[in-house]
Amino acid sequence: MALSPESVPLADLDGLWDFEDPAESERRFEVVVRRARIEGQGTLLAEALTQLARAQGLQRRFDDATRTLDSAEDGLVPEDRRGHVRLLLERGRVANSSGAGERGRPSFVAAWELARAAEEDALAVDAAHMLGIVESPPEAREWNERAMELARSSPQPAARRWVGSLANNMGWARHDAGDDDGAIELFALARDEWLADGRVGRARVARWSIARCRRSKGELEPALAEQRALLAELDALGETDGYVFEELGECLLGLGRADEAQPHFARAVELLAADPSLADDPGRLERLRSLAGASGQTEP
Repeated sequence: MALSPESVPLADLDGLWDFEDPAESERRFEVVVRRARIEGQGTLLAEALTQLARAQGLQRRFDDATRTLDSAEDGLVPEDRRGHVRLLLERGRVANSSGAGERGRPSFVAAWELARAAEEDALAVDAAHMLGIVESPPEAREWNERAMELARSSPQPAARRWVGSLANNMGWARHDAGDDDGAIELFALARDEWLADGRVGRARVARWSIARCRRSKGELEPALAEQRALLAELDALGETDGYVFEELGECLLGLGRADEAQPHFARAVELLAADPSLADDPGRLERLRSLAGASGQTEP
């Protein structure tokens, strides 16, 4: 990591994030919080606290996140509009992830309006993208399109970096609506955007998503080939991904090759059993255990 929490400036605070490892991100933001308190940097302290809360929320420690946001709010000054936008965003995310109230909708709307007034385009895109998550169709689609329009037209690089993530989210909305061809177009856009700015790992996620849609379309052999290519790349990097194993199993199962699929499902169970993102979908893990047979049943 090029940035250090011991010296990162306020403008580069987002560069400390590792969304694949929220616990490590929490540690980094704790360092920034301590430093800001020692140096008396109130603005840095307030914004770092909002990001610390986000890391806690991603670990489903919602009470801790709420207390941290209360501390951030106590330290905000009225003229710090950016800090107030961040506070609203993270209040909304805690509400959404914990299933509270309106899932954070009022906070996201307020964040959008304040960010637009402050010309903080990246934060405005973030707010619109969250409204695309919490709203019901067709409002969700309208918010996603609004976010994409701003991300693509903004002169601010931080806003432009949102294009890949927005395309990814919109792709899943299309997939869920049964439009896999439209989803594939959006995932291809996400892949190209992420490759263009060097986020190769994210581009692999988009490739996985394209293959997943091809499986839905019944194109099992191309989907299987792409998942195998992803597995080979991850092996070469010394990395692994339970979702790749899950899809390998699903493709083989769809091709009538259940015996070949079973060890892939077993490996998926091993890797995904502790994945917090599956906490709200216990049936998925149980299905994987069932398909893995005895091997999957012995995993924690």
